[in-house]
Amino acid sequence: MISNPIIKGFHPDPCICRTGDDYYIATSTFEWFPGVRIFHSQDLKNWKLASMPLDTVEMLDMKGNPDSGGIWAPALSYSDGQFWLLYTDVKVIDAPWKNGRNYLVTAKNIDGPWSEPIPMGNGGFDPSLFHSEDGKKYYVYRTWGPRNHSDPNNDIVVQEYDVSAKKLVGERVSIFSGTDVKYTEAPHIYKKDGYYYLLTAEGGTSFEHRVTVARAKHLYGPYEVSPNGPLLSTWHEPNNPLQKAGHGSLVETPDGDWYITYLVSRPLRFPGRPRLARWGRGACSLGRETGIDRIEWVDGWPNIVGGNSAKLTIPEAPTRYQSEPESEAIYDDFSKSTLQGHWQTLRIPFSDKLGSLIERAGHLRLRGNDSLLSTFEQSTVATRWRHHEFIATTHLEFTPTNFQQSAGLCCYYNTSNWSYVAVEFDEVTQKRCIRLMVVDKQIASFYFYEDELLVIPDDVESLGLRVNVQGLHYQYQYSFDGIEWLTLPIKLDAWRLSDDYIDGRGFFTGAFVGLHCADISGFGCHADFSEFSYEPRS
Repeated sequence: MISNPIIKGFHPDPCICRTGDDYYIATSTFEWFPGVRIFHSQDLKNWKLASMPLDTVEMLDMKGNPDSGGIWAPALSYSDGQFWLLYTDVKVIDAPWKNGRNYLVTAKNIDGPWSEPIPMGNGGFDPSLFHSEDGKKYYVYRTWGPRNHSDPNNDIVVQEYDVSAKKLVGERVSIFSGTDVKYTEAPHIYKKDGYYYLLTAEGGTSFEHRVTVARAKHLYGPYEVSPNGPLLSTWHEPNNPLQKAGHGSLVETPDGDWYITYLVSRPLRFPGRPRLARWGRGACSLGRETGIDRIEWVDGWPNIVGGNSAKLTIPEAPTRYQSEPESEAIYDDFSKSTLQGHWQTLRIPFSDKLGSLIERAGHLRLRGNDSLLSTFEQSTVATRWRHHEFIATTHLEFTPTNFQQSAGLCCYYNTSNWSYVAVEFDEVTQKRCIRLMVVDKQIASFYFYEDELLVIPDDVESLGLRVNVQGLHYQYQYSFDGIEWLTLPIKLDAWRLSDDYIDGRGFFTGAFVGLHCADISGFGCHADFSEFSYEPRS
């Protein structure tokens, strides 16, 4: 059986394509760098990270981007012997309307090299490319602008793309304005048996999310909506352990079978709350993940096999190949010269400005830069929460010289919502101390700063730090000898590091656990992390 989600942790907006017997899924990364994560499989069950194409500032400059800005809804396709990747870099969120820049890059191979980004206009988001049988290319996206400031009905438009001239040509034509569910976005067009099928996401990307399908005899319409209702949704199933199903894309196997990939979330449930209430459905600290299901065609319409809701398991796909499953545990001894693929940084690439993997063998050295509040230059290297229960552990050596320097372990959603257990310098005792800071919707709380100092003995060089996540709650721990672990008596809410708790205009990512070093004094400092492990418990 195939278990959902197939790609765990914050991996939303999956777009799938196939070349031969190889399948690829591209997912959104928002403010996390490198931009776009592309996974590979040959059996639709086991997926392995294959590429992170937007890996230089020349490809993607996100410094200063807002929380939940950056890379939205990449669209990956394969045609004419190469991969085509469209994406939006969103620069403005908390404003009368969102503003982003759309780009196209191409590559002969999934691991690159990728072409320089081709600007595709700033008039909307969620762009995709339809490859016509006659060789023409059509650019499809959702418009956004001043007239959409309070209008949740948004047009899906099509415009021809001239490959040789590398620009859009001709008129922009509106082909679909959605249904009464509204918030129409994420368009993908497919052609089958003489019909053009348009998949869109509707209902917003929370629990009301769904996939809508419409079809037309001509590319420019008119499109009629499926009489079968939404292709996929979980809004009608409040007890389903998978929620928020929507934002789908289709793929056909070499044998003619069809599948849909879609985003889905696994909420933490709150005991005693009615399932019909929004918070009764829980909070999704793992963010929006990637799921898959089977498609059958009935009377010319795609339908989900077994009903239009998300499922924890589906039968395995008939395939000639078997991909190796990836371990869900992570161990990194920092022996490589580059960061492993599970790590990402915030907005900017990992460079000598942030740190080094070669200055001290077997260590990740992070240099002190901006604090966790910054949208510019943070020395934060983090990996996704993938499970509701796990333990993440690291060891670090750090000698701060003033109170504006710190290094440690953080659990992070965005600049306004995070917690951080850190080594800091106490200017009264002139000692290193362990301290805990929590920022919740921009309100900061401080622990062990004055009355109950946790002083680190002078003979301790390598300090162990750990976070133990247990469903709705988590706690930090520390160790002076790597054997005995002491728990900080502060129980934190895991569900607060979720889209649902954050809410507002930008709430599209998920919880990360990360290594961080800050220095706002300007004197300069660095911290050396000797190892990191992530051990799932469920």
